Amino acid sequence: MSGREFFIERYEKLGWKYENVEPRQAIRINSINTRKPADVVKRLQSLGIELGRVPFLENGYWICKSEFSVGATSEYLLGLYSIQEAAAQIPATLFTELKDKTVLDACAAPGGKTIQLADLMRNTGAIIGLDVKKQRLTALSNQLERCHVKNAIAYLLDARKASRLNTRFDCILLDLPCSGNFATDEDWFKRRTIKDVERNAMLQREILAETSKVLKDNGEIVYSTCSVEPEENELNIDWAVKNLNLQVEEVNCYGQKALTNVFGKHLDSSIEKGRRIWPGQTQGFFVCKLKRRECA
Repeated sequence: MSGREFFIERYEKLGWKYENVEPRQAIRINSINTRKPADVVKRLQSLGIELGRVPFLENGYWICKSEFSVGATSEYLLGLYSIQEAAAQIPATLFTELKDKTVLDACAAPGGKTIQLADLMRNTGAIIGLDVKKQRLTALSNQLERCHVKNAIAYLLDARKASRLNTRFDCILLDLPCSGNFATDEDWFKRRTIKDVERNAMLQREILAETSKVLKDNGEIVYSTCSVEPEENELNIDWAVKNLNLQVEEVNCYGQKALTNVFGKHLDSSIEKGRRIWPGQTQGFFVCKLKRRECA
């Protein structure tokens, strides 16, 4: 089962009418590397880059107009900002507290969210960033160096083996490998099948199950994907609530309530605390915060 019409029909059943979208490019100011984020904005504007504030982000800006790549400025090379999709800037902000914490970024490369975590942590505590491919760790390490991150280490390890770290974490970011979505890939409908979605969903469950073992008792997991397929989002969270002794926490961020009825299947009502973002100015996205269920 695949093809444009197949997926569009699914989205309509989930309550969203398909439309062609072109997500806007965005950047995030790395506040730890500048005393005044507004000064970075002024510097970019002086280069002829037109910026617009992303209303649901503290340091996020749309690139409204630029005659050249925003990855080719001295400000970028100095680590004053990162190129990061607007919705992708949300997950790292949802932890209750990050300063001085021990953090696992389970699928870290190419490093945008790792840098954001370090920024929010003010370079305190420690971040262990994992990736399963050595060449992707090179990209991650380069990004950490560019942005002057001092509290992170890049580690070659499959997140499904996170227990081997012999460490327990206060905060775990699971920005998981996923099917992506049509908003950022014009050939998405041609390439993806429901089998791809189901295969990715199973991988995500394996990572979620393993990393939940290394979560401290009062720790938090933020789960996110850039997929809009419920198998990779709400259905996985429903499975986690029922099988991993995790509970869904409230989040206050952009997006609509996550689904609790998926193709006629009723999910745990707490799942609506998550957020589903349908493609528009941003790519499609899903985010949810989890915590270990307290014993009665």
